[in-house]
Amino acid sequence: MHENTDPARLVDDLVSLLTVEPTDDHHWQAKPQPGGVGRVFGGQVIAQALQAAQGTVGDGKIAHSLHAYFLRGGKEGPPIDLRIARDFDGRSFSNRRVVASQSGEPILNLTASFQRPETGIEHQQSSMPTVTPPEELVSDQELRRKMVEKRRDDMSEAQLAILLRPRPIEIRSPDARHWTNTEPREAQLESWFRTVAPLPDDPALHRAVIAYASDYTLLGTSALPHGLSWMRNEIVGASLDHAIWFHRDARADEWLLYSTDSPWSGSGRGFNRGSIYDRKGRLVASVAQEGVMRRQKG
Repeated sequence: MHENTDPARLVDDLVSLLTVEPTDDHHWQAKPQPGGVGRVFGGQVIAQALQAAQGTVGDGKIAHSLHAYFLRGGKEGPPIDLRIARDFDGRSFSNRRVVASQSGEPILNLTASFQRPETGIEHQQSSMPTVTPPEELVSDQELRRKMVEKRRDDMSEAQLAILLRPRPIEIRSPDARHWTNTEPREAQLESWFRTVAPLPDDPALHRAVIAYASDYTLLGTSALPHGLSWMRNEIVGASLDHAIWFHRDARADEWLLYSTDSPWSGSGRGFNRGSIYDRKGRLVASVAQEGVMRRQKG
């Protein structure tokens, strides 16, 4: 079903996907996912918009935060136009707005802030959770294969394609996902992630890949207390917004722990938070997202 399973090729394809090109002073263009079907992955559009914004900022400034709103579901196939507004350039900070569009219709608005690196007073209030190391865990890819072996006859071709598609990001978790869990449980999830092969030594690219990966596992955390899953067609969901604060540089091709929780759901929405740590326990990034979460009718 899937020909491309070589880790290095998968990561090369991810780097190519996140490499955006300027078409004029105010527009950049992002490539579609090769062979993509259905909706565009939200993390992809966020990462591509961030890459465009990063490409317009000089003076050694680096992205420290972004805030995005998903407006429409993007379609796989058509390229994505990224319109840039250079709102502010100061001595220490710069700000960019990006509107991602397909066929003339906006699908995402993103604002990113950049800062010239400087030293300052430091503290870290949160500690990295103590969890099973990734070397002792089974990958999500293997769990998906086992699920397909048990439930292949109950799955549509679209579900099979999603579950079996090789991914450039490897995820390993000691916790049960919403798609493997049918019993209500605490809205807390720990997941290790990294690219399946090394990335180039480009800090801006690593930030983009972390932004890309931050859209995995997050929204599903709010489904855990209900024992429901999108993969079993029990709920309908879609991301509404996404915010990231980058606290320090980190390599996305080395294991990072993504600790997510959901303090609230209601009114057809679920709210989720995430903290990303490196193997030394240092807080790399913080994430927040709200999404639609409705019980499937019928």
